[in-house]
Amino acid sequence: MKTALNFGRMFVSALSVVAFLPIVAWAEPAEVMAMENMLQQERRNFAALGESKVKKMAGVKSTKKLRLASLFKGKSRRNNAKPVRNTISSFQELKGLPNATGGAQWACLTEALYFEARGETFDSMAAVGEVILNRRNSARFPSTVCGVVSQGVGGRPGCQFSYKCDGRKEVFNDPKAYVRVGKMARLMIDGVLPKLTNGALFYHNATVRPRWSRKFRRTATVGGHMFYKP
Repeated sequence: MKTALNFGRMFVSALSVVAFLPIVAWAEPAEVMAMENMLQQERRNFAALGESKVKKMAGVKSTKKLRLASLFKGKSRRNNAKPVRNTISSFQELKGLPNATGGAQWACLTEALYFEARGETFDSMAAVGEVILNRRNSARFPSTVCGVVSQGVGGRPGCQFSYKCDGRKEVFNDPKAYVRVGKMARLMIDGVLPKLTNGALFYHNATVRPRWSRKFRRTATVGGHMFYKP
């Protein structure tokens, strides 16, 4: 009888705290803390008794609106919030990331960034990589990063990326630059960098003006490159 009486007091106390939760928003900080401490204590009391025993003593069934499981968990809405991902926007921030690894598609994008844009600014390098990924996603080009980078090698209309047809073997002589572009390639494949080229499928260095650039619409100028799409 004494146990049932104590439980009754605990149950009524807990329900009282829950019933007055809307008032907490208007209470002083000290009062809010006191209410939260009271609620936490009641949850601990419930947990000590056990969920099945509490339900049996209280006569609460699963069809009731009052769900004791939520009282046991005591999780706040704040814990359910999605984590905010930090945005990388400079080589200095990129330097703080661990060295990147990946499969064939990551390796091909890393290679292209190394030979096409390793001396460019952060945004310009990202924009070059974005064109490669835009091509991968376009029906006009191969459906993989490696296919895009190697398109035209040994055939017509010729290499799409000049370093693939310059007659020299692809050797990474600058280890630091390779690590940097590898991290950039990883971020781009993971889709965490902002878009810069407005869907561009072509680009060229700003120091030249190829004939095909007159046929397409320029979408952006980023660093030392100009970007286009049909």
